[in-house]
Amino acid sequence: MKKLSVLLTFILSILLILSGCNFSGSAKKSTNEANGTSASKSDGTLNLYFQNDIPDLNPLTTTDANSFSVLGNVLEGLYRLDKDNKPVPAMAESVDISDDGKTYTFKLREGIKWSDGSPVTSQDFRDGWLLQMSPEVASSYAFILTDYIVNGAEYNQKKVTADKVGIETPDDKTLIVHLKQPTPYFLGLTTFTKYFPVKKSYYDQHKSDFGTSPDKLLYNGPFVLKSFNPASGVELEKNDQYWDKNNVKIAKIDIKVIKEASTALNLYNSGNLDYVMLTSDDVNDYKDNKEFGTTTNFRSYYVQFNLGDKILQNKKIRQALQLSYDPKVLQDVILNNGSKGATGLIPPGMVGVGGKTFRELNGDIIKPNVKLAKQLWDEGVKELGHKPTFTLLVSDDSVEKDTATFLQSQWKKNLGVDVQLTTKPYSGRLQAMRDNDYQMAISAWGADYNDPMTYMDLWKGPKSAFRGNYDNPTYDKLIAQAKTEPNEEKRMDYLLKTEKILLKDDIVLAPLYYQGQAFMKKSNVKDLVFHPWGNPWDYKYASKN
Repeated sequence: MKKLSVLLTFILSILLILSGCNFSGSAKKSTNEANGTSASKSDGTLNLYFQNDIPDLNPLTTTDANSFSVLGNVLEGLYRLDKDNKPVPAMAESVDISDDGKTYTFKLREGIKWSDGSPVTSQDFRDGWLLQMSPEVASSYAFILTDYIVNGAEYNQKKVTADKVGIETPDDKTLIVHLKQPTPYFLGLTTFTKYFPVKKSYYDQHKSDFGTSPDKLLYNGPFVLKSFNPASGVELEKNDQYWDKNNVKIAKIDIKVIKEASTALNLYNSGNLDYVMLTSDDVNDYKDNKEFGTTTNFRSYYVQFNLGDKILQNKKIRQALQLSYDPKVLQDVILNNGSKGATGLIPPGMVGVGGKTFRELNGDIIKPNVKLAKQLWDEGVKELGHKPTFTLLVSDDSVEKDTATFLQSQWKKNLGVDVQLTTKPYSGRLQAMRDNDYQMAISAWGADYNDPMTYMDLWKGPKSAFRGNYDNPTYDKLIAQAKTEPNEEKRMDYLLKTEKILLKDDIVLAPLYYQGQAFMKKSNVKDLVFHPWGNPWDYKYASKN
């Protein structure tokens, strides 16, 4: 009974804290909602929203999920994920893979065009990939090509010229790609934004402002961009030059930026949004509605420690912070939306080996232990010679602010430490981390493809401020071995070890949760696809009656 009393006291204290922090409570339901239905404006426009701003629509430089969602609908790669998240032919009509798994020969479709009516060619793919890898563009995402394509890394490092890179274009319809090692998920990679084509002459004309406005991009996807404001949203229209336009049913898409969950829910209830994500309290109020649903994706949230900070260089302090809260309570009390408290970095369901997922193979890496955390904290404070305070950087959407408040209260309760919250727009949070202007930050990574490497190679050297200034040659060696190991069991073993080093040995991160979403979707909207990895939202398959 004493344990139950303590838990109830904790839950009530959390809810009282959140009530002063814009935590979304239940909204009044309309008569239609009480009956399990709601009104939806059906004017041929799909009305959606993002919870954060849209930082960058330059496909060569962008790094965030919102931008990937937009670009994945106005541009298209050789392959595209279908409604079941499997790569299917898109700009390419077929591929031939060599027996050793290292050479891919793609044949492009007839009649594929850019939005200006010019043909999409194999050279456009080669140019786009070379730009992505080039030192001039200096993309932080260059690795997703250079790690796989022959001489890609050497080109990025200016050791070889472009003609030495393993990409051939014998004619306008043929693209030959030479890989360093067999890569079973390579077709999945070609569905991702960083593998999209770029028309070089157009890029050269608009280099300084490429992707900053609708008239500074060419489009080859199902839609074209009609308006774009990073802070307020985008408007899309069906692309009449798209090769598969007859199977695109939506004429227009209006995507607003709405950061407050209660505002989005009100707009949904009034028929001005076709889809809304629900907060913890809202789930309980709407879970019996026929428009209610849940989905999961491969996106992990965590606290990123900045190891460049003098206080956080103390391993005991980091470990104390990592062990002093329970992600299960965060899951049940704060989120309650299908998200799962994290015990590692790699989310459940991601591919492993031998019939088991990666998470099943590696088990729970981190388990909360308040008693040990307090001991480590006291030892760390003694080593520092003073009791430190901290700042936690967080994006300004409702869920992240609620998560930050939970951490703030837990660290105060269990360690007696004061943590100040620094709230910025999503793009501001990203930039502050790039600029090394943070101590701790709530961060996240969504998978680019279905393999744990999409997470684990982020923290390999050279160190970057965005990844906490982490540098460990042993970790780097294991990543390199995993990338060249042909035996799948040995490759997976290397990756299992890297997760343990990152979280348990070096304590670079503190796991929070694997993202899930509870949502409401209008009954007249069908096949609105959310991919668990890659470019998240896919509107090609959607319809609205």
